[in-house]
Amino acid sequence: MLQDQDRIFTNIYGMHDRSLAGARARGHWDGTKDLIALGRDKIVDIMKASGLRGRGGAGFPTGLKWSFMPKESDDRPSYLVVNADESEPGTCKDREIMRHDPHTLVEGCLIASFAMGAHACYIYIRGEYIREREALQAAIDEAYDAGLIGKNACGSGWDFDLYLHHGAGAYICGEETALLESLEGKKGMPRMKPPFPAGAGLYGCPTTVNNVESIAVVPTILRRGGEWFAGFGRPNNTGTKLFAISGHVNHPCVVEEAMSIPFRELIDRHCGGIRGGWGNLKAVIPGGSSVPCLPAATMDDAIMDFDWLREQRSGLGTAAVIVMDQSTDIIKAIWRLSKFYKHESCGQCTPCREGTGWMMRVMDRLVTGEAEVEEIDMLLDVTKQVEGHTICALGDAAAWPIQGLIRHFRDEIEDRIKAKRTGRVSAVAAE
Repeated sequence: MLQDQDRIFTNIYGMHDRSLAGARARGHWDGTKDLIALGRDKIVDIMKASGLRGRGGAGFPTGLKWSFMPKESDDRPSYLVVNADESEPGTCKDREIMRHDPHTLVEGCLIASFAMGAHACYIYIRGEYIREREALQAAIDEAYDAGLIGKNACGSGWDFDLYLHHGAGAYICGEETALLESLEGKKGMPRMKPPFPAGAGLYGCPTTVNNVESIAVVPTILRRGGEWFAGFGRPNNTGTKLFAISGHVNHPCVVEEAMSIPFRELIDRHCGGIRGGWGNLKAVIPGGSSVPCLPAATMDDAIMDFDWLREQRSGLGTAAVIVMDQSTDIIKAIWRLSKFYKHESCGQCTPCREGTGWMMRVMDRLVTGEAEVEEIDMLLDVTKQVEGHTICALGDAAAWPIQGLIRHFRDEIEDRIKAKRTGRVSAVAAE
């Protein structure tokens, strides 16, 4: 269990002062000039040693990602872009950082930008996050006024500007290259890779896109050391992590815990257990709506980290844990996600543009039981044709929940189809 003294986000519930004075009282902005004085290479090495993997879903090693940025300038500026477009259904962790502990992010932006040779950073915030934007902008203004960012930031000799850009509420803009397109004022549509953003990102310049949580933990890691952060969790799954637990638990919450915490401990300790007891658990989506659900039997001894969940053919994703008890119509729940992904597809790639609508229409019929049993395999086949055949991961995100449903709850789908059919027969007989 994570001890209070090891928590990075000390105001995640907004109980304390979120202003600069409050942040400083809790140890933020402490010796930031000395952290910058470590130098670019040293900072990147510490991040690599910490084992931090991206907290936005993909779990790519953060230090390694930073090291892809060019060391020598070719007269193009470098940029850090922070992805605060938290639009994944079930995910609500970054908003808590931005509205209650925004200075962790602002300080992280400064240090991370310095480590990548970027004099400017853009935070792209989700269109629906109005109050979060206000809190974050207030924190940025305070940091400017105090000389912590801007010209000669923190007295370090490094000039740094931080801009907050408000999106318009499109899910696809959470994909890093679509985010860059939107930031440039164009339609939010994913770009082909390569070139990767580190080579040609924002305005064709070297760019790194990182999640809010990935950047906000940086100053604390540098203060306490990479080995401290690496001491939590299993190898390759290290550090602390914000878990956003929603659904059928007694106390839904966002909580910072150590990586690799057992699922049962996470729920019992922080959420007061499953609604109606553990025997009432039906399924869990462990990492935001785009990862496949897992049945109760698998979750009994589940470990909440990247590798264990990947071995179960699911994923940690953003660690947005959606808990469903026996009262849930699991087929309808997954149908609702299909509807979401159909609505949010940008339409650029044919498999996704056509496939998301096709999958949703088959799901429509599975919910009512009006489909044929053969359509289950046909639907599974179509998810395989969408998955991996699109520019960005939205095709995968649309396919995986359906694959999880069929993998673990096929009998329930078949029972519904049979029940509907026998109901028709008896109705005819009654006449």
